[in-house]
Order: sequence, then structure tokens, then C-alpha cells
Amino acid sequence: MEVNPAKQEHLLALKVMRLTKPTLFTNIPVTCEEKDLPGDLFNQLMRDDPSTVNGAEILMLGEMLTLPQNFGNIFLGETFSSYISVHNDSNQVVKDILVKADLQTSSQRLNLSASNAAVAELKPDCCIDDVIHHEVKEIGTHILVCAVSYTTQGGEKMYFRKFFKFQVLKPLDVKTKFYNAESDLSSVTDEVFLEAQIQNITTSPMFMEKVSLEPSIMYNVAELNSVNQAGECVTTFGSRAYLQPMDTRQYLYCLKPKKEFAEKAGIIKGVTVIGKLDIVWKTNLGERGRLQTSQLQRMAPGYGDVRLSLEAIPDTVNLEEPFHITCKITNCSSERTMDLVLEMCNTSSIHWCGISGRQLGKLHPSSSLCLALTLLSSVQGLQSVSGLRLTDTFLKRTYEYDDIAQVCVVSLAIKVES
Repeated sequence: MEVNPAKQEHLLALKVMRLTKPTLFTNIPVTCEEKDLPGDLFNQLMRDDPSTVNGAEILMLGEMLTLPQNFGNIFLGETFSSYISVHNDSNQVVKDILVKADLQTSSQRLNLSASNAAVAELKPDCCIDDVIHHEVKEIGTHILVCAVSYTTQGGEKMYFRKFFKFQVLKPLDVKTKFYNAESDLSSVTDEVFLEAQIQNITTSPMFMEKVSLEPSIMYNVAELNSVNQAGECVTTFGSRAYLQPMDTRQYLYCLKPKKEFAEKAGIIKGVTVIGKLDIVWKTNLGERGRLQTSQLQRMAPGYGDVRLSLEAIPDTVNLEEPFHITCKITNCSSERTMDLVLEMCNTSSIHWCGISGRQLGKLHPSSSLCLALTLLSSVQGLQSVSGLRLTDTFLKRTYEYDDIAQVCVVSLAIKVES
């Protein structure tokens, strides 16, 4: 939208035009059957129309391109380009012409001019042209301020400005969810799964060129948005990567702490920086847009003062036969030493083997110890491992651990027959 300043006779004229890609011409096909009154008239008119596709005249999409008829929409992440022209409409030479283009946003004012040097002179019917580019990084109201100053032949200094106001819209709606997972192997520490939901809130389809996660220095990332088929990596979204208006697509990533942070990652408390999403898309005729989210953060799971995790456990065990598991006990306190006692309580299906109430000794802050335990199951099926109790003798506090893991118990006779 252009806001004209107060009327004043100037020797120079300023014109500003936004540079955008053209669009494919569309028409409304009008046809009828040959037995109708117009006969073949409508079909012949469409065949003679230069904008239609030969052999497919009834399609709305034509072969021609049309220039933009209005300013159009500008979305966050796109590149705003504009053509600025200052033309000398007078019959005299003007001197010291300076053209300046600034973009005013809600938070800052940016100079977009390619050069801030003045042009020595401008002859009649000549012009000064400039093309400006700016990657839009803020939503809301933007004002393009174009200012022109010059000196007439009589030495009078002249100055005028024009304002072009436009809105920058939000193209995508991005939502994230975090899922914490604990691994059963000692070589791999806690994993974090990130689900990113991306919705196209524009009125035209988008080609999603890239959606990647740039992890923080603590993590390595693995994308889970493709599958291996016949030795080739194939995206889970199919061969067409288009996102229609108001459609939503879900992306999944797995983050694993780096080795040097692995021990700290298990007991870290508070907010953890995960990384940021980098999204690149293209719209009609390849117009490119890019967005980067702010740093994504998640609240690390709280384990209390003592954390018990499984390092090793078999998937399947035999009925009424002892099997072994390995547990890891971590003192999550940063300043207090614990003196721990282990108690093993039997359940209706799980029976612990060994001495209950044994002393584990002192466990210093942020340190761990591993325990090999033996148990057996008296019931077939999927059984939950429960019944471990840790007591801190200093504070007389007991920590209960139930549903630590699940194990499949099968009868030996059934296993032999199979």
C-alpha cells in the first residue's frame, strides 16, 4: 500500500515495484456437447485461444505466464525483492542525486540500498535503477521508506519520500514434542525423541525441500523420516514432497548424548538445550523460503536422589529357572554421600535369589555402581520385574523401584516342542 506525501512539484519521479515470479495463466473452460445448440462453437473457440494447451483445451491451466497484478503476500523466511527507479521527468539536468531505501520493522530499521554514494548528475529522460533484497525475519507490519534528495540547476536542494506498507505473514505452524527413552545397554545412554509437527498455513502448496534438526553440542542426531528399501533410502512421505494448504506433516528425530557428555546426561537436571529446526521450502515456480526455529529446550526428567537403571536383561527366560540382570545405581546428588542398603521383595510371580538387606557401602555424589542380581519367575507370560528397595541409612529414606522392566517367561517344554 502506497502512502503519498504532500503534493509538491519535483523534477524527479520515484517508482517502486516488488519483484516476484510470474504465475501460470488460468482460464475457465466453457464447452458443450455437439448435439447442443452451439455445436462445436465453444470447442473451436478454446482451440483458437493461444493461452490453452494444444490437445488439452479443457484444462484450466494454460501455457502462458502472467505478471503479478497486485503486491501479493510476503511470508516469513522469504526474500523480499524490489525494483526502485528514479526518473528525470524534467528538461534540465539535476545533480547530487541520492536514493536511499530503508526497511522499518517493529524492532529495527535496516538500510537496503546497494550504495550510499550520490550520483553526480542525471540528464533528462534518464533514470537511476536499483534492486534491493532482504530476507524477511520478522512477522508483522513492515514499511519500505524510499527517500530521494537532489540539487536543481539553480542550486536548490530538494527532498521527498515515499512509504510502502506491507504485512509479513507466518507461513508455517511448528509444534514440537519430546519423548524420553532409557536404553537397556550400558554403551548407550538416554535417548531423546523429538516429534516436529509442521503445518502449511498459507493458501498455496509447498515443496518441502529440507527439514533437518541441528543438534546442540551435547547430542548426535539421527533422522527417522526414511526407510531402507532394496538398498535405497526412501522417504516415509512418498515420492511427492508437497504439503497442501492446512496439511500437517510429522517429522521424527532421535538424539543421543555424545560420549563425553554421556555420564552427565543421565543425571543432569533442569532445562537442556536440544538444538534447532532448519526448514527450507519452495512455492510456485521455485520461490525459496527458509525458517530456523529458536533453540528447542526440554526439561530433563527428574530421577530424585537415587536413580536405578537396567544395564542388561534377557528378553526371554525359562519358567522356574534363574536368570541374571545387571542394575546400575547412580547417586544423583551433587554434594551428599549416601550409605545404601538393598532389599529385594518377592512378588506373586517374581522371586529374588540372594540375601536381602545387604550393605552396598558408600556411594559418592554423581558416582555409580553396578549390581548383578539373580531372580526367577514362577508364572508364564510377560512378567514385570519389581520389588527392589534402596534405603539411605543416613537419612533413613527408602526408595522403591517397581516395574523396572518386563521379561517374557516361557515353559521349557513349549520351547523344546517349538
